Amino acid sequence: METDKLISPKTKVLQLIESYPHLEDTLIGYVPAFKKLKNPVLRKTVAKVATLQQAATIGNVKVEDLINALRKEAGQDAISLESDDNYTTTQPEWFDKSLVKKELDIREMLNAGEQPVNQVMAELNRLAAGDLFLVIAPFIPAPLIDKASSLEIEHWIDKKNDETFCVYFKK
Repeated sequence: METDKLISPKTKVLQLIESYPHLEDTLIGYVPAFKKLKNPVLRKTVAKVATLQQAATIGNVKVEDLINALRKEAGQDAISLESDDNYTTTQPEWFDKSLVKKELDIREMLNAGEQPVNQVMAELNRLAAGDLFLVIAPFIPAPLIDKASSLEIEHWIDKKNDETFCVYFKK
């Protein structure tokens, strides 16, 4: 077990808890949604792909606070991070509910330990230019948004409550 890995926003959640098992409780304290990491299926899927930057987004906490809390527990020096908010939370001009052509509620998939990325990406690939695709999630699905953004697909996150996030994607 390597314990000399520096903890950064790019550190994968699974890397963190494998290298520093004692930090799992600290992570869950900051991001209660990660309690589900006790589920071995989620540990192999979400934890494998999600970075700490994404975990902070999912938990609606400042990434710098999360990273520094974990670094402190691991005996590492605190770091200062520039704010890097890659997520659109203000309704964009392109949004029009009548343009939503497909909708997918991924809450049940996630609760069953399934990874929705492939299904969502397949739907996004079929999406016609200008049409919208709605994903309903129990938290901000940061890895999914990052993947779509890398393909130049725009998004808007509409937080309904602490457990319901509507993410609209536009090609």
